[in-house]
Amino acid sequence: MENRIRSEREARSWTQVVLAAHLEVSRQTVVALETGKYDPSLPLAFRIAKVFDKPIEGIFFPEGRSLVVKDAAID
Repeated sequence: MENRIRSEREARSWTQVVLAAHLEVSRQTVVALETGKYDPSLPLAFRIAKVFDKPIEGIFFPEGRSLVVKDAAID
């Protein structure tokens, strides 16, 4: 499974330590999540999605299938 955790974290200018605090996990867990060495439990996946205010499908997707995010047009 691939994810957008790192890009979402960086978009907010958060360090791995800050994200870990929001998720109540260790920084090492954040590193493992971002590098794809650890797939989160379902409860943790829901917490990650909530922290980033995105649906789970907006954060996680199957390997080899990049997620195309379409932004609404800004008037």
